[in-house]
Amino acid sequence: MYDVIIIGAGPAGLTAAIYCARFRLKNVVFFDEASLSQILLTEKIENYPGFSQGVLASKLWQEFKKQAENWGANFLKEKVVAIEKEDNFWRVKTDKGSYKTISVIVASGARSKRLGVEGEEKFLGKGVSFCAICDAPFFKDKEIVVVGGGDTAVEETLYLAKFIRKITLIHRRSSLRATKILQERLLSLPQVEVEWNSVLKKIEGKEIVERVKILNYETGEEKDIPCQGVFIFVGVIPNTEFLKEKVEKDKDGFIIVDKRMKTNCEGIFACGDCTDILPRQVAVASGSAVVASFSAKEYVNKVKGMEYK
Repeated sequence: MYDVIIIGAGPAGLTAAIYCARFRLKNVVFFDEASLSQILLTEKIENYPGFSQGVLASKLWQEFKKQAENWGANFLKEKVVAIEKEDNFWRVKTDKGSYKTISVIVASGARSKRLGVEGEEKFLGKGVSFCAICDAPFFKDKEIVVVGGGDTAVEETLYLAKFIRKITLIHRRSSLRATKILQERLLSLPQVEVEWNSVLKKIEGKEIVERVKILNYETGEEKDIPCQGVFIFVGVIPNTEFLKEKVEKDKDGFIIVDKRMKTNCEGIFACGDCTDILPRQVAVASGSAVVASFSAKEYVNKVKGMEYK
């Protein structure tokens, strides 16, 4: 019997692990590749407090995990497949076993959204990528296309620019959504061109990506852009499928929480990118995990008859 089971090992899950371990709650953190952390797909984080020169994302994640382990957090690499109510407790089922707990903190994160265009799946790993830091070196001195206009798309493009000879950014609007300073950096790069008010219609090639077809929906013009790679950054999908209809979610699958990170199910709390909280930033994920941890502690103490009054 656990006091709390934490699902996910990104900034939210690891922060929850730190706090729950410090509360001396009997805990375990379940994680798999999908719920590990999106920050590991990023090279550097510049807006996390306390690092005036920025910090490597991988280093920040490692420090989170080390700190959690130092306080007594336990980690198991198992994929959670279901959560079920059992009397006054919860049963968390994984691909390797079944575990009983008083409370659950869901911090399962999110994953990259697909465009759903022709050629996207066909050329996955053959020119189509959702991770700049993973694949940028394979496209050194080549021409690529990037799709997106938010912070992630621009940050990833800035990283790609270190390797790529020419980058065409395709964005469906006439201005970017990214933070202004990121926009300024991007638009100052000589090898970057932007196709405004445009959408990607098709990815083409024989064995690997050779070109894309785009549509400018204002002019109706279609054109081909020769390229050897396509990087797609158009948002995320929450890793919440395992919850099925157990907790209330919004239309996009993000878990709906209140200001105490409580879900509609007593004893289940959620934090980080899998929730409906905005913006989806590392600092926000960590902050929401602190709140979820306090709420879980109070709930566990109440169930055990140890509530502070």
